[in-house]
Parts: sequence; C-alpha cells; structure tokens
Amino acid sequence: MELIESPTELRAALGGADSVGFVPTMGYLHGGHAHLIERARAENDRVVVSIFVNPLQFGVGEDLSRYPRDLDRDRQVAGTAGADLIFLPSVATMYPAGFATRVDVSGVSDTLEGASRSGHFTGVATVVLKLLNLVRPTRAYFGEKDWQQLAVVRRIVRDLDVPVEIVGCPTVREPSGLARSSRNSYLTPEQQDRASVLFRALRAAQGAYARGAGRSEAILGAAREALAGEPAVELDYLALVEGETLAPLTAVVTPHTARLLIAARLFGVRLIDNVPLVPDPSGGTA
Repeated sequence: MELIESPTELRAALGGADSVGFVPTMGYLHGGHAHLIERARAENDRVVVSIFVNPLQFGVGEDLSRYPRDLDRDRQVAGTAGADLIFLPSVATMYPAGFATRVDVSGVSDTLEGASRSGHFTGVATVVLKLLNLVRPTRAYFGEKDWQQLAVVRRIVRDLDVPVEIVGCPTVREPSGLARSSRNSYLTPEQQDRASVLFRALRAAQGAYARGAGRSEAILGAAREALAGEPAVELDYLALVEGETLAPLTAVVTPHTARLLIAARLFGVRLIDNVPLVPDPSGGTA
C-alpha cells in the first residue's frame, strides 16, 4: 500500500481509475474506519484514505496536541480493510503560507456541536472541501456517528455542486453499544463500558416513542432518566431534530426523518452519539 504526501503524486497515483472511493480521517483508525474502507473497496476501483489531524477544527483548550496518532497501526488497519493508498498531507501542504479562505456553512452548522465548539464546522467544511478537490473521488464515505458533520458535508456538496457522491455509513459499536471513536482510547475499559450509557439513553428515547410518546419532552425525558443512573455524565446536549436540517422538533410528525443526538463528557472525555428515532427494521447498526 502506497503512502503519498504530495497532491501531485496523489493525482498521478489515481490516474486512469474508473472510480475512486475516498475515506477522510484524522488517523488512529479503528473498526468504524475499517467499515468505511471496506464499503469503499466494494464499490470502487481505487480506495484512498487520508490522514490529517486538522488544526482548524480544534478550539482553544481542545485535544489537538494529544489527539492519538499511530501511523503504523493506521497502515495496518487501512491495508487490511482494502485501501490502495494513504494520503498523508502536512499542515503546510493543506494550509500554505498566506492561506486565507474559510468555508462557512450556515444553518445546519450553527446548533449542537456548532454551538458548543465555536469555529469547529468552519474548520471541518474547509478541510473537507479542500480534500475533495485534491482527491476528486467518485464517492466519499463518512460515518453516521458524526451525524451533524455528515449533514454539513452533504450541504457543501449540494450547494457548491461538488461532483461526488456522499455515502453515509452506519455507526459501528462496541459490544456494550458505545460508538467506536478514536477518543475512546482516552478511557479505561471500565470507563468505556460505563460510557455506553449514552447509547442506552438514546435507546430509552426510542423506546418511549415506540410506546406512544409523541412530544419531545416525553421522548427526551426517557433518555434523561437513563442518564441519571450514571454520575460520570456531564451532559452537553440532548436533542430531537429533523435529520437533514437539524431543526429542533417539539413533536414528531415524520418519525423516519427524526434523529436523536447526544453529547456529554465522561471522565474528562467528550463523546457524541446519535440514532434515528425509529430503528432500522432490518436490524442494521444505528
């Protein structure tokens, strides 16, 4: 598997491919990333994984300096899952001297993560658009765990006529239900097990709706009751929203478009998760 650092080498390596699948990451790859790569492998001639810890999407006091990094592990995970090459640009490559452009996606990026992490989605939107322009993929794959990020990326592609198909892939979870994330590495096994309360809370909200609750206060109340049993939870937000626009819902009108989202700190680590209000009847991972 090739490791490429320059855009010129990247374009040469992808020349002649009928289709290119692209999985953008910040590295420290895990099973969730492997699932994205495997999906890309099944649907494209060539598969590119980018690894770039993007400084623009980290706020003051966030974990940029200590974000986990392990290139040897990343190469193993990516290669086993079927990637053809890893694109490993430097900060200087992505943001050369004089770089002055930012991509701002209003509306869908303003609430939830956008409200809690000022400037985060401007950084995400800027780096994603730049990576899409560099790789020029046929399809790009994003995990549904970062639901708001996925909504922002879809809006960029739609509004700016970027010629790529955005493929959202279901969240991959630990046996406990905890969504797989690079930040889980900050937690001990016991803490990871306790952090699965976020998923249990979302499932409790789904259950409340299935039993007939139709208003957000009742649905979210079931989630809060589940969270109350874990003292380590420092809740940031818990929301029932329309899945595409992320507009808050007070009552459920079209359940199959509604989404439950949560963010909280546990043991000093900020975690996010989400599920559809109505689970996939096929049994797919939420």
